[in-house]
Amino acid sequence: MSDRVLGAVCVVLGAGMAWAAQDYVAPISYEPVGPRAFPMLLAGLLVLAGSWLGVRPSAHQNGLRLAHLKTLGLTALAVVIYALLFESLGFPVATAAMAVPVGMAFGGGWRQSLAGGVGLGLVLFLLFDRLLDVVLPAGLLSVILGGR
Repeated sequence: MSDRVLGAVCVVLGAGMAWAAQDYVAPISYEPVGPRAFPMLLAGLLVLAGSWLGVRPSAHQNGLRLAHLKTLGLTALAVVIYALLFESLGFPVATAAMAVPVGMAFGGGWRQSLAGGVGLGLVLFLLFDRLLDVVLPAGLLSVILGGR
C-alpha cells in the first residue's frame, strides 16, 4: 500500500508543479528553451513515475512502515536543503550533495551515491548550461570555469 500512497502523492505534486510552471516566462527571451522547460519536464516525470507506482502490481501489501516514512522524510529533507543551497553552491555541487543522502536512502553506498551525484551534477550542468543554453548557477564551479 505504501507504493500506492507515494504514487498518489507524486501525481498530485507533479500536477501542482506543472500548474505552477505554466506561468514561467522570461521577460526577455534570451534562452531558446525558456524557464518553463525544466520544471515541466520534472513534473511530467514525477506524474509518470507516480502513476506507475500507483498501478503496478506489488509483491506484498504491507502498508506504510516506519522505515519507509524515515526514508521518505530524509529524502524530502535532502531536497529542501538542495533548494536552499542551490544558488549559493551552484547546480553541480548542490546536486551532488543532494544525491548522496537520496542515493543512500535507496540502498546505495556512500561511494556509489557520491560518484553518481558528481556525475549527475556535472552531466546535467553541461547538458543544460552548454548544450541547451539554460543558464544555471555555477556556484563553486565558477572558480574552476573562470568566473562564468
